[in-house]
Amino acid sequence: MKKERYQKKKGILLISKADAKKERDFELDYLLSLSLNQRISMVEARSKELKSLLAKNGHRKTSAIIKRK
Repeated sequence: MKKERYQKKKGILLISKADAKKERDFELDYLLSLSLNQRISMVEARSKELKSLLAKNGHRKTSAIIKRK
């Protein structure tokens, strides 16, 4: 049986072929290594980033629902 080559070095995943399972496992290992407060702050930072990108590209508010009479 061939041993697949992949390494985890300093937060970088190095694999010879694209492998979704190894990528997913790597991401989960990283997220599990963080504390709850670190994960929450990452989510908040990403949310702020997305909000600013939406505002920058002209999507400031959600569209309003107008009732017909």
